[in-house]
Amino acid sequence: MTGEPRRIDAHHHFWDPTRATYPWMVGDALDPIRRPFSPEDLAPELAAQGVAGTVLVQTISSLDETRAFLLLADGREFIWGVVGWVDLTSVSVGDDLDALLDGPGGDRLVGIRHQVHDEPDPDWLRRADVRRGLMAVQARGLRYDLLVRARELPAAVGTVTAFENLPFVLDHIAKPRIADGQDAAWREGMPPLARLPNVAVKLSGMVTEADWASWRPADLRPFVGSVADWFGVERLMFGSDWPVCLLASSYARVVEGLREALGPLSSADEAAILGSNAQRVYGLRERAAGYAEPSA
Repeated sequence: MTGEPRRIDAHHHFWDPTRATYPWMVGDALDPIRRPFSPEDLAPELAAQGVAGTVLVQTISSLDETRAFLLLADGREFIWGVVGWVDLTSVSVGDDLDALLDGPGGDRLVGIRHQVHDEPDPDWLRRADVRRGLMAVQARGLRYDLLVRARELPAAVGTVTAFENLPFVLDHIAKPRIADGQDAAWREGMPPLARLPNVAVKLSGMVTEADWASWRPADLRPFVGSVADWFGVERLMFGSDWPVCLLASSYARVVEGLREALGPLSSADEAAILGSNAQRVYGLRERAAGYAEPSA
C-alpha cells in the first residue's frame, strides 16, 4: 500500500444519539444507524480501502458538536479536516469562527456547513445576514459546503457568483432523485453552478438517493457522468457519507460502486478523484510524513 496514491474520504460523520438530538434522524427506516458511530468504527473501513485521511462533517446545528469534532481531529491521525457549523446569521459569527480556530484542534477546521435544504425558505442563502456570515467565512480562508437540493440551486448559483473568492463545495451532487431515474429540476439547475470556477462537488450521498435495497452502479452512472461532464475531473471528490451510507451499502461497496459508475479512468484521474482533489480543495495537511494505515 505504501507506494499507492493516498485516498481521502472527503465526507463522513460521527454521532451519538445517546448524548445529542439529531432532528433529521426520524422514522423507523433510520433505525439501523440510530446508534453511536465513532472513529473506532470507521478506522477498519479506511484501512481496508487504503484511505489515509478524511474530512469529518457536521451533522447538527451545534457549536458544541463542532468543538467536539475538532477535539477528535486533534487526537486522530486520520481526520485531516473538519467541516463544522456556526450560525451564519449571528452578529457574533466572526468571533465564533475565531474561537474555533484558536481552540483545540482549530488548525483542522477547513470549512463550514449548514443544512440549507431543511430551511423553509429556498432563498435562505440570499439573505443579507447569511451573506454577512459567508463574508466572515471567506475572511478566515475557510470553505463553505453547500448542502442543497434542486430547489435551492438557483440561490446557490447566486451566492457562489457573489462570493467569487470563497471556495464552495457542493455536497452529495445536490441530492438528485436517483431512485426515480431522472430529475429534471436538478438537471436544469446544475450546469449554471458548474460553470462557476470556485465550486467543487462531492461524489457522495448517492446510494441513499437511489433505491436502498436494489441500487446498482448503473443507477448512479447517468448522474455521475453528467456531473463529471459539467465539472470536470479536477473538481470531483470522493465522499463516503458514512455512516448514512450504511442504510443502503457497505463502505467498500460505496467505493467500488463509485469507481464502476465513473467508468474507465486514467490512473491519474482516479487518484485525483479519490484523493488529491480533496487535499487541494480543502487545503488538507497530512498528520504523518509517510503513509500510515489507520489502526482499529
